[in-house]
Amino acid sequence: MPTEILMPALSPTMEEGTLAKWLVKEGDTVSSGDVMCEIETDKATMEFEAVDEGTIGKILIADGTEGVKVNTPIAVLLEEGESADDISAPSSPKTEQSSSTAPADASDKTAPAAGYGRGATDATPAITPAAPSGGDGKRIFATPLARRIAAEKGLDLSQVSGSGPRGRIIKADVQGLSQSDAPKAAPAQSAPAAPEAIAAPASGPSAETVMKMYEGRDFEEVTLNGMRKTIAARLTEAKQSIPHFYLRRDIQLDALMKFRADLNKQLETRGVKLSVNDFIIKASALALQSVPDANAVWASDRILKLKPSDVAVAVAIEGGLFTPVLKDSEMKSLSALSAEMKDLAARARDRKLAPHEYQGGSFAISNLGMFGVDNFDAVINPPHGSILAVGAGVRKPVVGKDGELTVATVMSVTLSVDHRVIDGALGAQLLTAIKDNLENPMTMLA
Repeated sequence: MPTEILMPALSPTMEEGTLAKWLVKEGDTVSSGDVMCEIETDKATMEFEAVDEGTIGKILIADGTEGVKVNTPIAVLLEEGESADDISAPSSPKTEQSSSTAPADASDKTAPAAGYGRGATDATPAITPAAPSGGDGKRIFATPLARRIAAEKGLDLSQVSGSGPRGRIIKADVQGLSQSDAPKAAPAQSAPAAPEAIAAPASGPSAETVMKMYEGRDFEEVTLNGMRKTIAARLTEAKQSIPHFYLRRDIQLDALMKFRADLNKQLETRGVKLSVNDFIIKASALALQSVPDANAVWASDRILKLKPSDVAVAVAIEGGLFTPVLKDSEMKSLSALSAEMKDLAARARDRKLAPHEYQGGSFAISNLGMFGVDNFDAVINPPHGSILAVGAGVRKPVVGKDGELTVATVMSVTLSVDHRVIDGALGAQLLTAIKDNLENPMTMLA
């Protein structure tokens, strides 16, 4: 029976997406790993690969279609010997009984990738054809082609470990096996729990009520895209569920500005130009190592203390923002951090980041200093334990160490802290460590 190809969940927050472009057409033959189409999620445009081999019998969703729900059939794959006459009417979006393919919520859970389903006349779950049970009574999930190869070779699929989505057995798992060398099945794993749906923003006046208030006034109605919906849901959740508190410090930048100028002069021949933000990333990463209890995230009923300093940095893009994560920042040189940040920021603006590049981290930086903002309070991006809001460096009168009045370049920063993860004294230690690193930049190279 023909196999339905379903709209996949390609990001943790994806409930629907835009089928941007088909890279195959009806009648084309595809193999496992071939890129079939490009799909726009709420965060990026990503490629979707074939899991099975076969012929594209029918494309159900056209290029450019927006709002395609996860698990909606988008095309039909024909096996050898099948034709377009075997295709029945497409079914509605499906939910899997054995393991969820619903999109994950905004808590950095890994979104399971949706796969293929059977035709609408088949009553089995969408992700796999009717599957016999193994000797332990558990269902076996395998592609039609893998089943046929296994049957020809006399293989017991209950003894084969699958490498497809959620352990599904695919062609590559059985092609080179014989009865004598079929691997034992991997220890049974429980199916992943169904992720919760993204929380809706707090209730308020309905769209109709608000629009009536502005009847007769000139306005433009802007439809929310996936990214804006996700931002609204995540930040509403953050402000409602995270007990924020705020710590503020002024940081003198004169030593850093001189040190940066000297370094940039030496690095000029290598085409490297360090920004103040690069130093802030490095200072934060080292501070998280100095105060390891603050290098932590909230995980529902526990706290996870991270060993590396994975620092997220907010990058503004049209219609929203990304927070790409610079992993192991404490181990990298300033020039390496600068190059990586430039690359991540450029690809973020083009919406070309992969999910693993903007998921994770324990700490974030939001820098609005380049926009002339003196200071502000940032909202924590769950499950992070804290976020540093960075203002502009401004020339101000200050009292020197000997009591004399002088002028210095001062940058105001605010550390927003999740009180469930970090208490006041611990947050103060972290902010002090960041300040010390920035005011004594030479120590960051030690």
